[in-house]
Amino acid sequence: MGSIGTLRSRAGSIGVAIAVLSCAMFWRAASAQQPAPLRLVSTAWPPFTNAPGHPRFALDLTEAALARIGLSSRTTIVSAAQFTPTLLSGLFDGSAAVWKDAERERSLVFSQPYLENRLVLVGRHGADVSASSLTALRNKKVAIVDGYSYGDTIDGVGAIWVRSRSEEDSVQQLLRGAVDYTLIDELVVEYIVKNYPAEADTKLQIGSTPLLTRPLYFAISRSRNDAQTIIDGFNAQLRGMITDRTYNRLLHVDWIQADINGTLQNVPSSDQVGSVEPQRVYRLFSGSVAASSAVQPGFYLGGTTYGDWASVPENYKVDNANPPDPRRSTASIFKFIW
Repeated sequence: MGSIGTLRSRAGSIGVAIAVLSCAMFWRAASAQQPAPLRLVSTAWPPFTNAPGHPRFALDLTEAALARIGLSSRTTIVSAAQFTPTLLSGLFDGSAAVWKDAERERSLVFSQPYLENRLVLVGRHGADVSASSLTALRNKKVAIVDGYSYGDTIDGVGAIWVRSRSEEDSVQQLLRGAVDYTLIDELVVEYIVKNYPAEADTKLQIGSTPLLTRPLYFAISRSRNDAQTIIDGFNAQLRGMITDRTYNRLLHVDWIQADINGTLQNVPSSDQVGSVEPQRVYRLFSGSVAASSAVQPGFYLGGTTYGDWASVPENYKVDNANPPDPRRSTASIFKFIW
C-alpha cells in the first residue's frame, strides 16, 4: 500500500507539472500571436491629444476603434516642430491624430476623418463674437495656448497672439481683461457650458462660427504591408462607435450630431433624454453632405431614427436616472476658475 501511494503521489505531481507547463506554453503561444502595439506619434493638442492622464479625446477614440480589431497602440508626444519629420522618418507606424497634406499622403495611408478641430471665438460677456474669419481679429489681443500646433493659418492675419499656459489660463486672461478674446476648441466650450452653465451664460460670449477647422485622421505608414488592412478595419468601426454611443462616452458630451446612413441624426448618450429638446448638440463634422443639407436633423434612439423631436416616443423623454459622473471624465482635468 505504501509503494502504491508513493506512485500515486508521484503521478499526481507529474500531472500538476504537466498542467502548469501546458498553461505556460498556452499563454506563451497566445502572447506570440498578440500583435505588437502600433508605435504612433503625435503633438500635444488638448483636448484631442496629450499624455495619459490628460484630456486626449482623439487618442481615446482611436484606441477604442483599434481595440475592436484586436490592435493596441502607444503614442509618443513630440513638439510641433518635430512632428512631421518624426512621422515621416519611418521610426513610427503612424499617428492617431493627424492633418492631411500632399507630403504626408505620399508616405501615409489615411483613414476617413473621424473628428474635427474647430476653434471658436470666445469673449467677455457682451463682446462682439460675430467674426467669420481670423482676419477679422486684426489688432485684437487673442489668447492661444503656447506649444499647440495651430498651423500656418494664424500667421499674417494681423491679430496680436498672446501665448497662455493652458485653456484655463486663456480664460483667466480674458476675464481679467489682459486679452480681448481667446480661441477655444468647441469640445472645450461644450465642457464649459455643461459644467459651468451659470458662468458661461453670465461671464462669456461664445461665437457660433468656427474660425479654424481641420479634420482629424488616423494614418499608417505605407511601409507596413498591412497598412491598408489596418485603415479599412479602423474605418469599419466608426459608425458602430456612433450608434452605440462610444463617441458620446469618450467625448464626454450628452448629444452628438452625425451622419447615419446619409442622414444627419442627433444621438444622445442614453435613451433617457429628458423632456426638453436639446439646445446644444456637438457636431462631429461641420462640412459633411448631410450637415450641409437644408433638412433638419432627426433623432436616433433605440436603434430607430425619428424625423423630429415631436416624433420621439414619450417613453424616451424621461430624465436619465444614472447620469455620468463628471469627476470620472478625463475632461474634469480642466479646472476653470471664475
